[in-house]
Amino acid sequence: MADRTAPGQLLLVQQLVNTLDIASGQDTLTADGGLAAFLDGHGLPRGEGRADAGTAEACALREALRAACLAHTGAALPDAAAGDLERLFARAPLVLTLDADGGAALRPVPGLTGTAALTAAVAAGIAAATAGGSWARLKACEAHDCRWAFYDRSPAGRSRWCTMAVCGSRAKMRSYRARRAESG
Repeated sequence: MADRTAPGQLLLVQQLVNTLDIASGQDTLTADGGLAAFLDGHGLPRGEGRADAGTAEACALREALRAACLAHTGAALPDAAAGDLERLFARAPLVLTLDADGGAALRPVPGLTGTAALTAAVAAGIAAATAGGSWARLKACEAHDCRWAFYDRSPAGRSRWCTMAVCGSRAKMRSYRARRAESG
């Protein structure tokens, strides 16, 4: 099976989107301590206060990113999702940094914590991936009962399902049955 793991700058986005398994309903982000564990697991500062403060905002970010990834398969990005991303990104500023060799990178503004730190890290990753031409290859499976985020490594970049063996086969079988029902 092909590797569907996103490259470094998009891995955080992929892992955030995949904190909700739509098929099973399991949501690791909203589980007790889930947001804190996610932030800790990615080296992002939690900040002070309740461990899962900002979970609703993190879930809004996740679902808006899922919609953006689904748009990479040809679906339209809903206005609500675009608005959520703009609103969330506006509260998570980035700064341009230069390294000793003069290389430039966008980084979260120092001092951000919690969901703002997560959102800024996501924005920086998307900006780097867009500049490198890989952002459009992070997609969400077209299967309505899946929507798992995957990285499309196919030469043409036209994959629509997380796996052809499962979601793709189901979609093709539904299409086949629908054609047979129409003709019969």
